[in-house]
Amino acid sequence: MRCNRCRATDGFTLIEVVVALAVVAVVLTATGALVAAGVRGSRLLDQHLTLIETARAVETGLPERGDLKPGSFSGEVSNQRWRVDVVPFRTVNVDPSRPTPWIPMAVVISVQTPAGSVLQVSTVRLRPRPKE
Repeated sequence: MRCNRCRATDGFTLIEVVVALAVVAVVLTATGALVAAGVRGSRLLDQHLTLIETARAVETGLPERGDLKPGSFSGEVSNQRWRVDVVPFRTVNVDPSRPTPWIPMAVVISVQTPAGSVLQVSTVRLRPRPKE
């Protein structure tokens, strides 16, 4: 036979249940925030890789170095807008009076997603100097 004092300590009190539910809610909220951050990071990484692939595709489609001329041209590939700007490369370390067989050209490739993210790749290509 049980005594009355033992029955009073059986089970959980309402405060203990509320505290346990609060702890579970905090853990679920933290887990949800972590999953959301992972999904957001994965989406940004996928978008960045798409920009890089488009920039590489545009770069491989550039004219040969002998045909590379200053100017701009643009287009669209896989819903990604791109623009290429080719200008003479200026530097302070090269004496322009010394003839060289090459003309350095600065090539800037800009790619933009429909969402507005932009990737810009700058490089220098050497163009053969025309024979006089």
